[in-house]
Amino acid sequence: MREFRKFLLMLAVFLGCFYMPVEALWFRNPLFEALALVRWYAREHVLLCLVPVFFIAGAIATFISQASVIRYFGAKANKFLAYSVASVSGTILAVCSCTVLPLFAGIYKRGAGLGPATVFLYSGPAINVMAIIMTARVLGWELGLARAIGAVLFSIAIGFLMHVIFIKEELASNKEEIFAPPEAGSSRSLKEWFASSWSFAKQIMPLLLIGVFVAGILLGRPGQEGLIPSWIISRAVGGNSFLANFFASIVGAVMYFATLTEVPILQGLIGNGMGKGPALALLLAGPALSLPNMLVIRSIMGTKKTIVFVALVVVMASVSGVLFGALVK
Repeated sequence: MREFRKFLLMLAVFLGCFYMPVEALWFRNPLFEALALVRWYAREHVLLCLVPVFFIAGAIATFISQASVIRYFGAKANKFLAYSVASVSGTILAVCSCTVLPLFAGIYKRGAGLGPATVFLYSGPAINVMAIIMTARVLGWELGLARAIGAVLFSIAIGFLMHVIFIKEELASNKEEIFAPPEAGSSRSLKEWFASSWSFAKQIMPLLLIGVFVAGILLGRPGQEGLIPSWIISRAVGGNSFLANFFASIVGAVMYFATLTEVPILQGLIGNGMGKGPALALLLAGPALSLPNMLVIRSIMGTKKTIVFVALVVVMASVSGVLFGALVK
């Protein structure tokens, strides 16, 4: 009964966001942009993207044995196979930084090592074939190629560094899982599948909506302004200094990009003077991270690992932007 009440509450909140009459509001400010972004997110992403992914994540948690996940993606698994498969996973996924989260939670909680799991977490939204092709056609082949190469190398490097930094914790955790009692996978039922799917939904959905709301207040919707005016962003990312690239990475890490929307946004920023180095930095940090994404990652793998993961993405994106900007002068 308690879980049913939670479900009704979440459903009521979702319907409230879905049917929110934002046009009737009398004010036009960052709060309006945040509410409009939340409604847009509820209408465009929850039913067609997140709900199916919750069921996929529930299926992973219910029907795929923990032993299988540990064998192929655990801390002691074959590194070449685990990292190679995880790093190209985004080529068959058209997901954003939020939609990938239930899938990441599913494999991570089933025993995937931190390295392969974070490779998957980054590569899922970053190595999107449609987005890379669109980047090359709209922004130029140099940015498209640099994005494709950078995303693959990034995912492997970030996953490897996460593994090295937290290796003692990983090995201890993996040892406990290997000697756990075997699971009776054949006895799993549809009821358990729905229960697992609901578990992911109630953990992830509230944090996503809160994160989208805060991101809307800070940066607004595409083409609109939040608390940070667009002219400040345009001026800050001109040129190719490390500061410009670092700022572009930070903006990309905080802002929420739906799949493919980063390309027209960048097209507008480049038209307003954004350098190609900062453009690449934003492309490498933006699709894989967002404020909603960070809130959920923290709930899955803890504050310390989340901070390290975000820091690695931002720093590596900044350095890549500086190098790329120097090459294409």
